Amino acid sequence: MVKHYRPAGKKKEGNAAKFVTRSQALKQLQITLPLFRKLCILKGVTPREPKKKFKGNHHTYYHVKDVSFLHHEPLLEIHRAIRVHEKKIKKAEAKQNIERANRLREKTPKPKVDRIIRQRYPRFVDALGELDDCLTMVHLFAALPASERTKIEVERVHKCRRLAHEWQAFISRKHKLRKTFVSVKGIYYQAEVEGQTVTWLSPHSLQQVVPDDVDIVTMLSFLQLYEPLLSFVNFRLYHSINLKYPPILDPQLEALAADLYALSRYANADPKPSVLNSEASLLAGSEQVESKQNRAVTEKEHSELRLAQLQHQLPSNEPGALMQLVDKVAGEEVEEDHDTRECKNLFKNMKFFLSREVPRESLLFVIPAFGGTVSWEGKGAPFGESDDSITHQIVDREAQGHRFLSREYVQPQWVYDSVNARVILPTEKYMVGRIPPPHLSPFVNYDEGAYVPDYAKIIKQLQAAAEKEVLPLPGIGKEDLEDPQNLLAEGMIDRVEANEAAKRKQKMMILEQQYHDDLKKELKGVTHTSAGSDVEKETSGGEQTVEPATKVQENVDDTADMSKLMMSRKKRKLLEAMQISNKRKQDQTALLKQRRKRLDEAQS
Repeated sequence: MVKHYRPAGKKKEGNAAKFVTRSQALKQLQITLPLFRKLCILKGVTPREPKKKFKGNHHTYYHVKDVSFLHHEPLLEIHRAIRVHEKKIKKAEAKQNIERANRLREKTPKPKVDRIIRQRYPRFVDALGELDDCLTMVHLFAALPASERTKIEVERVHKCRRLAHEWQAFISRKHKLRKTFVSVKGIYYQAEVEGQTVTWLSPHSLQQVVPDDVDIVTMLSFLQLYEPLLSFVNFRLYHSINLKYPPILDPQLEALAADLYALSRYANADPKPSVLNSEASLLAGSEQVESKQNRAVTEKEHSELRLAQLQHQLPSNEPGALMQLVDKVAGEEVEEDHDTRECKNLFKNMKFFLSREVPRESLLFVIPAFGGTVSWEGKGAPFGESDDSITHQIVDREAQGHRFLSREYVQPQWVYDSVNARVILPTEKYMVGRIPPPHLSPFVNYDEGAYVPDYAKIIKQLQAAAEKEVLPLPGIGKEDLEDPQNLLAEGMIDRVEANEAAKRKQKMMILEQQYHDDLKKELKGVTHTSAGSDVEKETSGGEQTVEPATKVQENVDDTADMSKLMMSRKKRKLLEAMQISNKRKQDQTALLKQRRKRLDEAQS
C-alpha cells in the first residue's frame, strides 16, 4: 500500500506525539511554573525520559496523558480562584480599605487534598508503604523554628509536632518499633505496621537553622500533602484499637507541664470514677484560666506564647500523655507475632530514669516501645530520682552529685545497642566515663565473606547464648566445640554423650574424606558407582585419559566465555556490572581487614 504524503507540522508521530516539554505543558495549562510544580507534587506527576529527546537533552519532558490529567484537576480551578482573590485583596489595600481587605483575607478559599489522597492511596496498605518520606518531613518541620522569612507558620509547626507525637505514641505502646540508629544526621527508626516496614529519620533535639539555599517553598508543597496523609493514617490506627481521634489534651496542663499523664475528655480510657472527677474538675479550672488568658493577651502575643510553651515542653509532655492514653485502652486482645512479643519483653520489669543531658524525647519513645518504664527530671514525672525501684539511670556526664548503689549508671548508647541486638547487653563497657563500643548500624547485613567488626561477633555470641545455642567465642574455633573431648573436659557433657559424639564425628570424617576422594577422581576423569566401585573411562585405544587440574580450569574458563558471548548485550552488561560490584565489595572488605590487622598490631 502506498504511504500518503504527510505535510510537515500537520500531524505528529512517535515520541513527539507522546511527550511534551515543560514549557509546552505550561502553555497548555496556562499556569505559572511554581503552581505547575506544586500540582505535580500533589498529584504525583514526574518527568519522563523518552527514548529519543526530540527537543534536545536540555529539556524536561512530560507525558501527554499526565498533562491532560492535570488539565482536568479541580485543584487547578481553586488556585485560579485564589489568584483572583489575592488581586481583590491587593486592590482593597491600595484603596486604603483595610476592613474589606481583612474580610477578603478571611474568606480566601483553601485547597483541600483529601480527594487526592484517596485517589493516590486507595488502600491503607498503599499509604503505609509511602509513609517513609512523609514521616521524615513531618519530623523535620516539627523541629524547625517558625519565622516569616522562611514562611513557616506557628500553627504548622504545632501540627507537625502533634502528628509526630501521635504516631510515636501508637508505635511505642503497640511495640511496633524494630530498629533504631543514632547518626550525625539524626536518629533513624524502623517500625513494622500491618506487615509494612516504615523507616524514617528524626532530627536531633537541637536548635535548627534553615540555610538560604534550601527551597522551603517546595518542601512546604510536599508538607501540604504529607500532613493530611499522616492524619488519615493516625486516624485509622487509633480507631483500630477502639480509641477516639484526635486525642484532646488539657491545654492548661499541656502548657504548664503539671501532669504529663493527665488527659481530658477520655472518660472511657480510665474506669476509675474518682480519677474522672478529679480530671473533670481540673479541666474546668484549666478552661477558666485559659479564658482569662485569652482576654488578657492579644492574638499575636498568644501565638508567640503558645509557640514558646510548645518548644519548651512538648518533647516531654505530649508523647507521655498520648502513650498513657493508648496504654489504657481496655478490651483489646490482639494476637501478637514473635517480634512484637520479643520487643515487648526486652525491658520488662526495668525502670529507667533519664538525666537532663540525655536525648529525652527519643528515649521516651524507645524505652516504652520495648516494655520499659521511664521517668525524667522535672515536674509531672511518674516517679523521682530517689525511687528505690529504679534499675538503670541514663546519664551522659561523669560528675554525679549522688550515686545509688541499687541501680546501674549507663550511657544512652546502651539502650540503642540493646534494642538493636534484642538482648540486654553487659553494662561494663557503657559505664559513665568510659569510651563505649562502636555503635553498629542494624541496617547493615553482613554477607558471607564481608568484613564483620569484632563487636558484632560478640553481639552474635550473646544472641546465641540468649537463644540457648552454644557458639564459639571470638578467638576460639568452632571445631573446639565440636571436639567431644574438649566438651568432656569442660564438664559440659557426660562420658556417654561424649562417646556418642565421638562416633558421630568419626562417621562424618569418613564421609567427608570419601567426598573429597570422589572429587579428585572426577577431576581425573574417573567416575564411581553408587556402591563405591570405580569404573574407569577408557578411550578407543584402551588408554586412560587423565586431565590435569590446570586444563580443567581452562575448560571452565572457556565455557564461561562462550556462555558470555551467547548472552544478549543487555544481559552481558548486567553481568559485567555485577562482577564490578562484587570486585569493589571484595576490595573494600580486604581494605577493612588490613586496617583491622594493622590496628591490632599497633595495640599489641
